[in-house]
Amino acid sequence: MLRQPAVAGAFYPNDPEKLKELIKSCFLDEAGVGYVPKLDSFDGKDYPVNVMVPHAGYQYSGPIASHGYCEIVKNGFPEVFIIISPNHTGFGSEISVFNEGEWITPLGNVEVDGEFADAIIECSDIASADFAAHIREHSIEVQLPFLQYFSADFKIVPITMGTQTFVTSNDLSNAIFEAANKLNKSYSVIASTDLSHFNNQEKANKVDGFVLEDISEMNEFKLFEEVVQYNITMCGYAPVMAAMSLSKRCGKDTSEILAYGTSGDVTGDFTSVVGYASGIFK
Repeated sequence: MLRQPAVAGAFYPNDPEKLKELIKSCFLDEAGVGYVPKLDSFDGKDYPVNVMVPHAGYQYSGPIASHGYCEIVKNGFPEVFIIISPNHTGFGSEISVFNEGEWITPLGNVEVDGEFADAIIECSDIASADFAAHIREHSIEVQLPFLQYFSADFKIVPITMGTQTFVTSNDLSNAIFEAANKLNKSYSVIASTDLSHFNNQEKANKVDGFVLEDISEMNEFKLFEEVVQYNITMCGYAPVMAAMSLSKRCGKDTSEILAYGTSGDVTGDFTSVVGYASGIFK
């Protein structure tokens, strides 16, 4: 199965050179990390390095995303990136795993680790092999060029969560943990999420603050409760919950919010904004 780009030319440029220049500018932007990191060799010392990154158009959230990718790059690339996203299209199953083939971007093809994907499905009570959820979904696709900018030597397991509950996130974290132990492969989880949508800047900062505090405390239970209680329109809370739960299983009990901003910071329109954040679980 070859997964064609769905948002190339919209969320990021179609042209490879323009795409690479834009990624570079995201790192150098005043909201970015301020430099382009060098890819370190992977020694497994801090493994696994799991991160949370946004998934909007690069001009809006790319500089914020650069903070998360800087941490990955500094720690070196593992064999596999497990990229978990919400489901914006409504197609597919509760947990849809893209388990074979390649994903195409303007920077080349990325191979899916079918062995790891199938092991996750086998270890899960909920996940299933499914392509429909991924065909038009943007929130995994936009992560790939950030990785390809630094190396072509990695594989992916794309997972889209159609049902965002504590049950599904816990099931997925269990399945990834068991599959990784079974296969003895190095991996990193990338939880793809934007924060609150279409509030004014003041309210966005307030409700996003609730979410970021919960993530800082590594409290996926409180995160889920507050998303429901305050009707926070964070689109990928379950992927973040799964990353938090998995990290704790791996002995990574702390987190750090690396950067936060909104679309209003870019456009100057603060009447209706989307929140973005990068974080690391360590």
